[in-house]
Amino acid sequence: MADLADDVYRRLLVIRCQVGDRGAFEELVAQYQPRLRGFLFKMLPVEQNVDDVAQEVWMDVFCNLSALSDPGAFLPWLYRIAHNRAYSVLRRRRLPVGSLESVDVAEPVDDSADFRAEDARAVHAAMDQLSPEHREVLLLRFMQKMSYEEIAIVAGCQIGTVRSRIHHAKRALREILRPGEKS
Repeated sequence: MADLADDVYRRLLVIRCQVGDRGAFEELVAQYQPRLRGFLFKMLPVEQNVDDVAQEVWMDVFCNLSALSDPGAFLPWLYRIAHNRAYSVLRRRRLPVGSLESVDVAEPVDDSADFRAEDARAVHAAMDQLSPEHREVLLLRFMQKMSYEEIAIVAGCQIGTVRSRIHHAKRALREILRPGEKS
């Protein structure tokens, strides 16, 4: 029920922004800035100023929000803008990205083990080694809790591609986290 109320409230905020309510825009920024910064922080290189990119995203949102026809599509639209900005930065860097073709499938993971803080740090460090496409789908699915349909909108691809990227990203993440285990 809380998700439905949040969705309705977000839609109302977007509509208020579209009719010129600056207070509603400030509230949107306050509500989604932490999540947006977290997404950009994981997508961009360490030396990149995440706050500058986030500000550019919000400027794009401010300038183009009136063109958004479905207020319910705000979150995927916001992350699509962030996606475009992040990939623009990554293209300028032009770092080589490794292929997943040589990655072997890891053995099944024992889910009964306790998950500790150092495990979380290891996962975040491993995610930094993934290609931007794979890192992005994992972030959107598991940290931003987006549906496959919403991720497809953000990534600008088909749902089948999203499923494939998530599968390959999980496989690569397992390989990075357990390099000594081969199947």
